[in-house]
This record gives sequence, structure tokens and C-alpha cells, in this order.
Amino acid sequence: MTSAPSRKKQPQRVRRQLLEVAARLSLEQGVAAVTLDAVSQAAGVSKGGLLHHFPNKLALLDALFDDLVARFDSALDEAMAGDDVEKGRFTRAYLGVCFALDAEAEAQGWQMLTIALLAEPHLKERWREWVARRSAQFAATDSSPSCLLARFAADGVWLSDLMRSHDIEAPTRAILLQKLNALSLE
Repeated sequence: MTSAPSRKKQPQRVRRQLLEVAARLSLEQGVAAVTLDAVSQAAGVSKGGLLHHFPNKLALLDALFDDLVARFDSALDEAMAGDDVEKGRFTRAYLGVCFALDAEAEAQGWQMLTIALLAEPHLKERWREWVARRSAQFAATDSSPSCLLARFAADGVWLSDLMRSHDIEAPTRAILLQKLNALSLE
């Protein structure tokens, strides 16, 4: 009697693949297209395998949210670590990260998350909580109206990049970023 070959399990790779497929499906077809069946089929993973990682669609969207926000937080923390000026440090990091998202490979993930935030009240609330937590964390250095205005402008640039609604050439982007960074010091 011969035994079937044993396949090495790679749960983290499978989980990452499922998240990438969910992001792609959402981007290409909308959040409504992100069903457990569609994701498992597109990823080449059994539905049971998908359910092992994500028991429902909301858990899948939550995991994608957590993954992207963790990367966003990491990029913010890294940018703040390289900034010696305390006043407006969080705002300048936020500006830099938001302006860089268009050029990054994970821009598609952010597109998916933005679409999901608009469509899913649960994720909208989670983003609101993130904003409130980070704003409170840096209230002593970044609560001025000028810092808030700069972050709102960064949100607009981010949305514009994700929607591809404006073609902003690199020199113009650099000037915008410079002017917004100056607001963080007011």
C-alpha cells in the first residue's frame, strides 16, 4: 500500500493569497463580488481552507483592513522616527505616506480598502476609531487647524490617486507636499 504524498502546509502563505485575491476581486468587481465561494475558487483554495482562516466575509474584510492599517501605521512610525521636529511630526508623516501610496505596489490594496470603507459601515467605524486614536495620540503636537487642514488635503490627494481622477505631475505633487508640510509647522 502506498501513501499519498504529503503536502507541506503553509498557512501564512495561504492566508496572504486569500487576502490578495479578495483585494483584487473587490477592486475589479466591487465589494459585493467578494464572496467566500468566489475568493476560494479564485485562490485555488477549498472553501474549508478559506473558512479555516476566515469564518465569514466580514472576517476576511477585517483581516484585510488590519493588514493594510498595520502597514500604514508602520510607515507612519518609520517616517516619524526620521523627523527631529516634534511639532507637526505626525502630520508630516501622514502627508508623506499618503503622497507615496500612489507609487507603491500596495496601492491596489488601498483602493480596495477605500471602496470597502465606503460600502461597509463596520469598516467605516473601524477607520473612524483609528483616526480618533491617532489624533488623540498626537493631540499635543498635531491638533492645530493647520495640521488638520493638511491631513484633510492629504486625504483628498489619496482619494484622487486611488480614483485616478486627477493627473498631478511629479513637480506639482512635490510643491503640494512642500506647502502642506509647511502648514504642519503653524
